[in-house]
Amino acid sequence: MNKVNVLFFASLRERAGLKQTTLELQQGASVKDLKGALKEKYPSLTPALEASLVSVNREYAFDEDTIPEGAEVALFPPVSGGARAVQFPTIFAITDDELDLDSLVARITLSSTGAVCLFTGVVRGFTARDNPHQTEYLEYEAYRPMAETKMRQVADEIRQHWPSVEGIAIVQRIGHLNPGTPTVLIACSAAHRDTGIFEAARYGIDRLKEIVPIWKKEVGPQGEVWVEGEHTPHREG
Repeated sequence: MNKVNVLFFASLRERAGLKQTTLELQQGASVKDLKGALKEKYPSLTPALEASLVSVNREYAFDEDTIPEGAEVALFPPVSGGARAVQFPTIFAITDDELDLDSLVARITLSSTGAVCLFTGVVRGFTARDNPHQTEYLEYEAYRPMAETKMRQVADEIRQHWPSVEGIAIVQRIGHLNPGTPTVLIACSAAHRDTGIFEAARYGIDRLKEIVPIWKKEVGPQGEVWVEGEHTPHREG
């Protein structure tokens, strides 16, 4: 038998009622076979499985692909697009491109949306607090696969704490960024402004800086230094 670890994210996690499980499959079983086993074990997953995305050992996989021994399999809904994404759009990305704030806000604005709270971080040319200094530019780096997974976790946590939030966008720009350049965007949309979206956006940026593997090197007249945080991850978050 082939024992695999199966991870559930976002709406599939809620349908299954757990974050992960272990399945025993026949040797040579395919992704399609795994879906069949999941339908039997967790019938509540059935309506979502056909449209779900699957990764095997952190690479996208398809129905005909064979699952290797001891693989890590993840199931999750599409990042954007599809009926559920139109209802509850969730955007998260690591990008080298300039952040188009208006476009991102438009993508999480629904016909029911009456308020959007947006936070964007910007590269400072001069820091007055703590150790005053000038910055010529920042160099951002990210561990992309894990960073996007953790961004999804942040979005899930926002929805758990503030169920009235409709759309969420979490986008980080990386690379060489000069002063005045937007570096990160956290945006939450909802029907009304008094639904917690201010707090949700604040939570989003604070949580991103805690658990999402993104680093920045600050370069200025004084030299260059990697800016490191102080948060130590725990097993449950």
